[in-house]
Amino acid sequence: MNKSSVAYIVSIATLLAVVWLGVSIGSVNIPISTLWSSGVDEKATNILWKIRMPRVVLAGLVGASLAIAGAAFQGLLKNPLADPYTLGVSSGASVGAVMTLFFGISIPVLGTYTLPIFSMVGAALTMFLVLGFARLVDHSMTMETIILTGIIFGSFLGSVLSLMIALTGEELRQIIGWLLGSVSMRGWNYVTMILPFVIIGSMMLWLCRRELNAMLFGEERAHHLGVNVRRRKFMILIGGSILTGAAVAVSGTIGFVGLVVPHMTRLLWGADHRHLLTLSFLNGASLLIICDLIARTIISPTELPVGVITAFIGAPVFALIFYKQRRRGAM
Repeated sequence: MNKSSVAYIVSIATLLAVVWLGVSIGSVNIPISTLWSSGVDEKATNILWKIRMPRVVLAGLVGASLAIAGAAFQGLLKNPLADPYTLGVSSGASVGAVMTLFFGISIPVLGTYTLPIFSMVGAALTMFLVLGFARLVDHSMTMETIILTGIIFGSFLGSVLSLMIALTGEELRQIIGWLLGSVSMRGWNYVTMILPFVIIGSMMLWLCRRELNAMLFGEERAHHLGVNVRRRKFMILIGGSILTGAAVAVSGTIGFVGLVVPHMTRLLWGADHRHLLTLSFLNGASLLIICDLIARTIISPTELPVGVITAFIGAPVFALIFYKQRRRGAM
């Protein structure tokens, strides 16, 4: 059995295990057999199917979206510190989502998809602005330039969000909840809202898996290998923005998943994007499901926003990666 097969078996087994924990553990412990048993307690069945299961599925889809987007951004920019959060893409998606809530925007043609569409537009615009400004400042687009540009745009967009919060009235609670990041009490309608975009965005990135491998050796080398670099870069950026925008639209700003998961997956199983993207997808789902479980049980009956848990995990990992990068550069 080769290494990639082991990686898939471990990742799938881990995902199944955390799904089992996520639907079983809570204020009321429910056996997983409730899913298929007949004649069981109706209250337990309702909790499982109407509250726990949609929450676990949504957390998995959000985590998977952010992780595969982070893996693609890191491969494209050849930068282990790149992810939707550090590049400011999540902030752009948040501005798009909060503007929709703040102004009460609803486009009849789009219906319930108005929110994720505006969130994706915000994410895509931010991504292109960050890369455009980074190229303007430093044509070589070094790691430090891109990260600092992302921080600059993230800070500016954060001030825009603060302004909308200061001006809002009845929508304040809903907007604050969005910014903290949560998958609580979302329901199956949110799952159906994000699912089409997860499929589209993930397929766009997966179709670029071989080109991402080629671009690790530089754009010029990839061009000589027959890669249409401009088209593939655009496809990766749009795919990552779709995933980030959809994730933020249903769960708010959840940081560091797109940084931690691809980095750890790369360390454990290698940097081949033919496997890295799929493995990051699976492991991202597992991480956010377990983080959400911790968020709703660690100080039960009070729930923490899941974004708080991911930040506690992600910030030290971000610092460690940055430290190693600087040490390697110094040497």
